[in-house]
Amino acid sequence: MPEKVNADQGLDKKMNKSLSSNSKHFNKKESLFHNYEDFEETPTSAAVITVLGYAILTALGWLRDFLRNIGFEEKKTANDPNPKDFVPLYQSYECFYTRNLYTRIRDVFNQPIASVAGAKVEVMERLSDDFNWTFKFSGKKLPSINLGSYNYLGFAENQGPCSEQAIKSIEKYGVTTSSTRHELGNQQYMKELECLMAEYLSMEDCIAFGMGFATNALNIPILVGKGDLILSDRLNHTSLILGARLSGAAVHTFDHNDIQDLESKLRDAIIHGQPRTCRPWKKILIIVEGVYSMEGSLCKLSEIIELKKKYKAYLYVDEAHSIGAIGPRGRGVVDYWKVNANDIDIHMGTFTKSFGSAGGYLAGKKTLIDHIRVYSHSACYSSSMSAPIVQQIISALNIIMGRDGTNDGQKRIQQLACNVRYFRRQLVDMGFIVYGNDNSPVVPVMIFMPAKIAAVNREMLKRGCAVVTVGFPATALTESRVRFCISAGHTKEMLDHALKSMDEVGQLVSLRYSKQNRHRRWHELNHADYDKEYLS
Repeated sequence: MPEKVNADQGLDKKMNKSLSSNSKHFNKKESLFHNYEDFEETPTSAAVITVLGYAILTALGWLRDFLRNIGFEEKKTANDPNPKDFVPLYQSYECFYTRNLYTRIRDVFNQPIASVAGAKVEVMERLSDDFNWTFKFSGKKLPSINLGSYNYLGFAENQGPCSEQAIKSIEKYGVTTSSTRHELGNQQYMKELECLMAEYLSMEDCIAFGMGFATNALNIPILVGKGDLILSDRLNHTSLILGARLSGAAVHTFDHNDIQDLESKLRDAIIHGQPRTCRPWKKILIIVEGVYSMEGSLCKLSEIIELKKKYKAYLYVDEAHSIGAIGPRGRGVVDYWKVNANDIDIHMGTFTKSFGSAGGYLAGKKTLIDHIRVYSHSACYSSSMSAPIVQQIISALNIIMGRDGTNDGQKRIQQLACNVRYFRRQLVDMGFIVYGNDNSPVVPVMIFMPAKIAAVNREMLKRGCAVVTVGFPATALTESRVRFCISAGHTKEMLDHALKSMDEVGQLVSLRYSKQNRHRRWHELNHADYDKEYLS
C-alpha cells in the first residue's frame, strides 16, 4: 500500500519544485522532494490469472516430460553419452523449470549487444528454429534506446574526458598488474581512488575491490561470524544473502522497509539472546540497501539509524544503486536523507552503475578498513583492479565533485532527477502500477503474468526500446515486472518515445492494472504540463 516517507528540509530548490498533476497519485499532499513511495496491491483478478497461468504451464511441462521419456518428443537437453556406473549430476525434476518454462521465453534474456551500453545501444538480433533451445545470429543490429542498463549518470561512453584519461592510463600502467594487492599489485592509482572515494563519502578510509558482487559476498564473513546476528531486509540482493550465509552468523529477515518489524526483531534478539544458551549475541548487524534494485524503493535510513543507536547494533548499507544517483550531490541515501555519514558503520557501493566502470568499495572507520585489508578474501586473493577501470572511476568522481572545473557533474545529477520524475509521472498517469520511490532511477512496472514477460520485451524491442523484464524466481510468483533504468543520458525525445511505446504495448497486452489512477492513453495526457515542469 502507499506510504509516506519524510525527508529533511532544505534540499536543492530545483529538485523540490512541486509537480502540478493530472494524477491522483501526485495530487496527494507530499513533503518536499516528493518522497512518495507506492506499492499498489496486486489486483485479485491478476493474481488469480497469474497463478492459473503457472499451473497450466506446469501441467503442460509434466505432459511434455512424459512424452519425452516415452520417445514421442525429442529430448533437446544435454545428455551424458556414457552414463553407466555414474551418478547423474542432476535429477530430472531439478531442471523442470528451465526445460518447460524458462526455455519458452529464453530469447528475451541474455540478449547480446554490439555497441557501447550508453543511452542508446545496438542489440544483436537472434533467431531460433527450435523454440529457443538454440539461437543463431541474423547479422542484424537493432538500434534501441537503452532502458535496461544501470548507466544512471551517463558515464558509459567511449568518448569524452573519462575515456580519454582511461586510454592514457593504459599507456602508463598497461592493462593489468597480474598480481594481488598483497603481493606486487598495489599500484599507486588504487590508493588515489580509495582516498578520493573516502573524501567523497566523508569517511575516514575506503577499500576498493574488482567485483561488486564479491564486495558483499566475500567481506560480510569478515565482519560477522558464529555468535553474531544479522538482521537482513527480506528483499536484499543475492550478494548480501550469500555473504550472510557464508559468514556463519545467525540470519533473521525483517519485512521490507518495515521499521516496526525491524524493531520487534531487535527487541527479541536482545531479550532472548542466542538459541538454547540464551547468551547475548556478540554483535547485531543490520543490513539494508539504499535503493532496492527490483522494487525501486529507498530504505528509511533516518529511522534505521535511530534504531541502530537505540539498540546498540551495527549498520551496513549497500548503496550499489543509490551512490551517484540519489541526493542533491549524488552521494546516495546518506545525502538524500541528510544524515551523518559516520552514523553508518559500513558503507558499501559499486562502481558499475553511476560511475560507468567496474568493482565495488567498502568505507568506514580506518581501523575497520585496515581489518578488512588484512583479512578479506577479496583483497587477498583477487587480482588488483586494472588501470583503465580505476581511472574511469577517478575521472567520473572528479566530474561529480566539480574538480574538473565544470558543473557537468551537478548537471548530470539534476538531469537524472528530472528524467526520473518525468518518466515515472507519466507512467502513473497512464494507469500502470509503478513501484518504488518518486526519485528512484529504478522504475518497475508490474506485468504480473508469465506470458507477458516475453510479450512486453519483444514488443518494446520492435519499437526500438531495449528493456529488462523479470519474473519468478527473481521476483515473487505473482510479481513479474518490466524494470526501466533511467539515465541522465536520456533526452526528452528518448523518454517520450519510450513512453509512447509503453502506451502502445500496454494497450496491446493489457497492462493498465491500477485502481488508484485513471487509465489514459499517452496522447490524452496534458503534455504541456509535463513539458513545463521538465524544462523548468
